[in-house]
Amino acid sequence: MIRNVLTIAGSDPSGGAGIQADLKAFSARGVYGMAVLTALTAQNTQGVTGVHLVPPPFVADQINAVFADVRVDAVKIGMIANAGIAEAVAGALDNRRGIPIVIDPVMIAKGGAALLAPEAVDVLTRRLLPLATLLTPNLPEAAALLQQPVATNRADMAAQAEGLRALGPAAVLVKGGHLDSDDSPDVLATADGLHWFEARRVPTKNTHGTGCTLSSALAAELAKGASVSEAVAIAKDYLAGAVAAAGSLTVGSGHGPVQHFHALWKVAG
Repeated sequence: MIRNVLTIAGSDPSGGAGIQADLKAFSARGVYGMAVLTALTAQNTQGVTGVHLVPPPFVADQINAVFADVRVDAVKIGMIANAGIAEAVAGALDNRRGIPIVIDPVMIAKGGAALLAPEAVDVLTRRLLPLATLLTPNLPEAAALLQQPVATNRADMAAQAEGLRALGPAAVLVKGGHLDSDDSPDVLATADGLHWFEARRVPTKNTHGTGCTLSSALAAELAKGASVSEAVAIAKDYLAGAVAAAGSLTVGSGHGPVQHFHALWKVAG
């Protein structure tokens, strides 16, 4: 059976992040993708220049319309933008227990633009995190959610992963891509303890949408029945291939997108 996975996130017209990246990752991982829009953005590989928010009731209407007709096997939540949208999403999902939910707390764009209003952090923490099967913050996001300094070493990463899990998610994957090192380790905190996933840093500027892509691949694998640790291993391997093949694309002059279909497309010589 082909699984159905829903993304609740913002749009990226340049195609590298947001629901565009999510739908590409879903397709690449062999699941049927659906999308609820929370925001329209004006952005490209060089940065975000504008954000137009969808009214919270209409965000809820979109979610309810999907669930009223389609079997949903997993949900990925990305950009929620403000407290009203966070409340709408939480309210629409409150009665959908038993479905894997991956939350990628999109707070700051790669170019530095704020994508989550400060007052929304409380709603995200109080209402959405307890619904999460897996939370996937990078180091600045983990620090912002905990109101702590950004982790600079593995011990800090582990402590913040445990601190975030105490807020309600069943599991937390803290991503170490912002560490100042040749390695890019991630740490997974679950009820069974901590598990480290090691990776070498890929020398490329084409990293636009990596967080969206990873969280979507995770949701796809959870929808297919993988355990959280299995999903992390599979999704990280998929993302590593997508980043390594990003140079085969010629998209923009800033932080280019990853190659979501690296295993499917043949590149002409």
